[in-house]
Amino acid sequence: MQKNSLPAFILGALICLGLALLGHSAADALLQMKAMERTVTVKGLAEREVKADLAIWPIRFTQVDNDLASLYDTVQQKTDRVVAFLKQEGFSEEEISLTLPAIEDRQAQGYVDPNVKYRYAARVSLSLYTNKVELLLKSRKDMVNLVKEGIAVSGQDYDSKPEFIFSGLNEVKPAMVQQATQNARQVAEKFAKDSDSRLGKIKHASQGQFSISDRDSSTPQIKQIRIVSTLTYYLND
Repeated sequence: MQKNSLPAFILGALICLGLALLGHSAADALLQMKAMERTVTVKGLAEREVKADLAIWPIRFTQVDNDLASLYDTVQQKTDRVVAFLKQEGFSEEEISLTLPAIEDRQAQGYVDPNVKYRYAARVSLSLYTNKVELLLKSRKDMVNLVKEGIAVSGQDYDSKPEFIFSGLNEVKPAMVQQATQNARQVAEKFAKDSDSRLGKIKHASQGQFSISDRDSSTPQIKQIRIVSTLTYYLND
């Protein structure tokens, strides 16, 4: 009986030891997994000012008359004068687009407003598409010369203001993403230091969306590019 019980005792002891080691290893694994769950999520910002490299300028004026044929002649003359002005400023014919004038017959509805002096009104629209942004800004100031010739070009209306565009986003993207990532890491390192931890590897990263806006209402040709990246880091003891 004693001979048979010794192997059983040894086997039981080995099993107990194995279970103890297994439990210890499992506990260590759980602690390591728990440590891996400690993270910090931070945001990194990058901003940059750039100059617009494209511009679209809608040029509009209105002409009135009681004689339709005379109206067409005057519209053609003034349109030619505006085109000539733009060419004199330094723009090419390919940068200038013309559309047919919109003619309104103010008596077409059958009701005649006694305060309306002219029956016909023509709304003329031209468009300038150019990469000569600085030249466009200068030409807008020189447009007063057309006013002296009787061509009242709209300048302050919302649909007559130039649209300025920056097309080189892909060229500045890599450097701005790097800057935003570095900014986020600095914030994360500060947090880790304040919490007596060490910053680990990146768990998750989101680049975010680039936004392009006017720097202010007075200088729409200067754009502000902005990117906010979100990163999650592991924290180690």
